[in-house]
Amino acid sequence: MVRQAAKAAENDSTVLICGETGTGKELVARAIHENSSRAAGPFVAVNCGAVPEPLMESEMFGYEKGAFTGALNRKLGDFEGASGGTLFLDEVGELSLAMQPKLLRALQERQIKRLGGTRQIQLDIRIIAATNRDLRHGFRQDLYYRLNVIRISTPALRDRPEDILVLATHFASIYSRQSGRAVSGISTAAGCILESHGWPGNVRELQNTIEHAVIMGSGDLILPEDLPDLTETDLLDYQGNVAATQRAVLERAYALAGGNHHTASALLGLNSNYVYDLLKKHNMTHLRSRPGRP
Repeated sequence: MVRQAAKAAENDSTVLICGETGTGKELVARAIHENSSRAAGPFVAVNCGAVPEPLMESEMFGYEKGAFTGALNRKLGDFEGASGGTLFLDEVGELSLAMQPKLLRALQERQIKRLGGTRQIQLDIRIIAATNRDLRHGFRQDLYYRLNVIRISTPALRDRPEDILVLATHFASIYSRQSGRAVSGISTAAGCILESHGWPGNVRELQNTIEHAVIMGSGDLILPEDLPDLTETDLLDYQGNVAATQRAVLERAYALAGGNHHTASALLGLNSNYVYDLLKKHNMTHLRSRPGRP
């Protein structure tokens, strides 16, 4: 996979990344972009399964002022937003049958027309798509072949145990910077726990586990006690357990700080901007001004 991604980065051909949910398809797409001649350009990621079907065309291609009720100004779409860089179409298999021929036309002609517009706009972008489905079934075959120029498969994390500590260290570095907490690595004992786990949630589960460990830990190494409980029971609602822990910690910190954001951040030992991002993530920004009691 690594060798394929490196080769793909050497040219502008369209790439299709296939694999189970959570196997790190976007990480591969970003790596291809960042090691390509387009690295200085934007990387625009679109989750094709998250945008409502009626809005997909305007999100991708943009629109002109007056194109429809509520279009008060011109809006550039994701294709134009990715100009000079890479457009990543995640979960491309979720595109509606009505949208698929419009994407095919854009890929074939390398140009688009905004909704309500008359001018064809030339594109200078590289397309990378990803899917957890078999696009040979229930998907336009001509679009499938257009996307499937270079195919890269991302195996499940359980099938590549040698990558677990490499990825865990990478995520620890990311969340260390974001949170403002100095984490230099992972202890041997914690590493053994990570390597022995089956990771049914794949790379995404590992990423959330390391974020939890960085937030909950206090030393410069991630220790076993910093990790969430990786039992099968907890994994039935892994995301919910991590979110519940984060919310409880935030509630306690702001209660102790009397609602003061900077004091709460200091108590947590985290960067205040990162703490605010956590508040937004959990819809808890009201805590910043709510009086609290220890």
